[in-house]
Amino acid sequence: MSENPTSAGKETLKKLQDWCVSQRASDVHFCPEKNDVRTEVRIHGVLQELERISLSDYEDLVRNIKFVAKLKLNISNIPQDGKYSVQTGEGESVREIHIRTATMPAKYGEKLTLRFLDPQRGIKPLSELGFDKQIESSLAELATLPNGLILITGPTGSGKTTTLYALLNSLIGTARNIITLEDPIEYELPGIVQSEVDVDHDYTFATGLRSILRHDPDVILVGEIRDSETAQTAVDAALTGHLVLSTLHTNSAIEAIPRLLSMGVSPYTFAPSLRGILAQRLVRTVKGGQDLDPTDPDSYSGQCAIGELLVCSSAIQNQILEGELESTILETAKSEGFTTLEKAGNTLVTEGKTLQAEVERVTG
Repeated sequence: MSENPTSAGKETLKKLQDWCVSQRASDVHFCPEKNDVRTEVRIHGVLQELERISLSDYEDLVRNIKFVAKLKLNISNIPQDGKYSVQTGEGESVREIHIRTATMPAKYGEKLTLRFLDPQRGIKPLSELGFDKQIESSLAELATLPNGLILITGPTGSGKTTTLYALLNSLIGTARNIITLEDPIEYELPGIVQSEVDVDHDYTFATGLRSILRHDPDVILVGEIRDSETAQTAVDAALTGHLVLSTLHTNSAIEAIPRLLSMGVSPYTFAPSLRGILAQRLVRTVKGGQDLDPTDPDSYSGQCAIGELLVCSSAIQNQILEGELESTILETAKSEGFTTLEKAGNTLVTEGKTLQAEVERVTG
């Protein structure tokens, strides 16, 4: 592979970037196969094939992407991660789009993935995320608490980071020292201190969280709870006067409780520290009309969040301490007003904002 990027590859990359921004794409995947390269794009959370390009054109495109992302052009047998930024728009509407790049060796060549991070889409007020008014109001109230643990759950691509940023953004300027620990930092928020995990230098979620606690924080965002040490440290921090926000990969709000306990967190510290758990998904919204085809991408206009919010009452805290089953906790939560993801999605269907097939797709 030649070391130097070409003008043709540069022009191809610019056209691709402009198109992705205009279509609000979140990811682009280049997947080399035996005879060509399959190009796929994720729009509104759904992956679809865009086109196939020749292997020679792909090599030219990879050179250009590696060059701007400051990756090593002559290495293709080990994964590399990088990032770069581009400007879009004109005049006062000009804004910067951040693009994360990741490569990995595959059977027929180097796979490349681009992730588009648009601050206009990733940093929004809570009121614009799409949650129903009750969840929106409860989340805003939870964020004002002086201490405790708030968890956001859901699969990759369900909008967890956007919700966390919306909560943090509502706290900026409220005389609170806010520090984050992320992997990686996706969007820059003025008015807070943002920190990024660096595993190569032993700056992990566990070690980083201990370091943050020495800087007198009022609010701490831990990008993800992945291990027992991080889990217990986060719980302990929530018990000692800090508001801690974090994410977990669970399918429902209730499932987060046994997940944390299975990590070895003491129920005697977890129960009193827990304030709320939000499970969320992103559904595609429709443009309107009757008898829309749910398989047609042109039926959809955007995305909004649906959620189920478990507010940890004293009754639920006692059930956690007593080791009650998920089903028992769920029944108690429902008696206190808890509604499921499915019900939230069905409400949007009734309002004509999305389709039943779309709710079923994201909720399983």
